[in-house]
Amino acid sequence: MNTTRQPYPSDVSDEQWEFLVSYLTLLRDAVPQREYPLLELFIGLRYVVRTGCQWLLLPHDFPPWTAVYQQARRWVQAGVFETICHDLRVLLRLASQRNADPSAAVLDGRMLQSTPESGPRSGYDGHKKKKG
Repeated sequence: MNTTRQPYPSDVSDEQWEFLVSYLTLLRDAVPQREYPLLELFIGLRYVVRTGCQWLLLPHDFPPWTAVYQQARRWVQAGVFETICHDLRVLLRLASQRNADPSAAVLDGRMLQSTPESGPRSGYDGHKKKKG
């Protein structure tokens, strides 16, 4: 982590970074080194997500917003965050002595659209202002 700046609430601990770094490293070792440290790019992304600020308003303590944005797009396109969430869920389930994969799911009517075959049985959703 950049020791010349004050820490932000969006910073990650060393333990968290140790877990995340293997997921976030998309380049092979043979590729030329990045201009900005991967940790600083990730913390910059976390800052934008946690604060909801616009990319252009990213504080000057971080790498340029364009570098953070480009790296964030690469992570999203590679499915990195979905993989992290999946693996964390598995680890938490195993830590609580449960099966790694859930055996059931709860589907709420607010999540699913009714089918055209349901005909007159489908109701009217007043909040969404639509039938079905």
